[in-house]
Amino acid sequence: MSIAELLGMEPGASEAFGKLGLGYTESPGSPSLRAAISRLYTSIGPENVLVTSGAEEAIFLFMHAALAPGDHLVVHQPCYQSLAEVARTAGCEVTAWQAREESAWALDPDELPRLVRPSTRAIVLNVPHNPTGFLMSRESFLRTVAFAEARGLVLFSDEVYRGLEHAPAGRLPPACDAGPSAISLGVMSKTYGLPGLRIGWVATRNEDLRARMAELKDYTTICASAPSEFLAEVALRHAESLAERNRGIIADNIRLLDDFFVRHQDIFSWHRPIAGPIGFPRFLPGEAGGFCRDLVEARGVLLAPGVLFGGPEGCFRIGFGRRSMPEALAHLEMFVEQRLVDSRGPGAISFGRG
Repeated sequence: MSIAELLGMEPGASEAFGKLGLGYTESPGSPSLRAAISRLYTSIGPENVLVTSGAEEAIFLFMHAALAPGDHLVVHQPCYQSLAEVARTAGCEVTAWQAREESAWALDPDELPRLVRPSTRAIVLNVPHNPTGFLMSRESFLRTVAFAEARGLVLFSDEVYRGLEHAPAGRLPPACDAGPSAISLGVMSKTYGLPGLRIGWVATRNEDLRARMAELKDYTTICASAPSEFLAEVALRHAESLAERNRGIIADNIRLLDDFFVRHQDIFSWHRPIAGPIGFPRFLPGEAGGFCRDLVEARGVLLAPGVLFGGPEGCFRIGFGRRSMPEALAHLEMFVEQRLVDSRGPGAISFGRG
């Protein structure tokens, strides 16, 4: 979405944007932006919100404010790399709470008691999940929140894809509403499709931890961009319209992927995602890294090997949240079909170089 398209959603927004002053903004985020973010939750006020530079800064601030060298945390895996690696680089120990392919990438809350240690300080959860597109059941989610609260652990819940559930009835409550110590991570990039704004946030009633994160922010970005804050406020006043637009793109694209994986079920297995614009298929011939490398070199289509997320080497992440996805899928199909022809002829060429 362009700036003109976004401003066009609201009468007078273009004129107001043109008059915007380019001074520093408030370090926690402008009061009006924090108020707009707080309305996404039921128990959160503007004072419970800290605005950050995208989700990445929020993860960095949390890991350094909540943890110390030698601390332990449990992380939902496969995962966005920073959810585990930032803690490791800070001297912490990380144990994977493993989502299993044979269970369609479900997590088992019954595993948590054996994963925690006396030194455990936090549980990191990602719902809806990147890279698998899995969404916990409400019962499992609330059990996880209750477990963390009962053990005195902070639950850091990466909810950047919240609002992109394929069946909105399955949407989970934010962790910050479900538990008084939990932290919810949000961002303008995913559900609202505005990554160029670089606006993220954490929402929490855990005032001590929010304050420590705010202090650290004085040594990272200090404050957000004034134009980005203005545009994020406009977007949040039309949050449901933007989310509905993006859910429509996802719904159209996942139907194309369903058909593709049916046509090529001898090459790929596909656990259909239930939330978000991402999935985690398996490349049945073997290791997916060579396949992904050959594909991007031959056709300019980028898939991410599963090992980048701490997942199985045979899996890969595929995104389908862009309007250009049908064109990319056509290139993927041409690549697959050509390799099938080549592999059946003289001097057969296999998928991937291993």
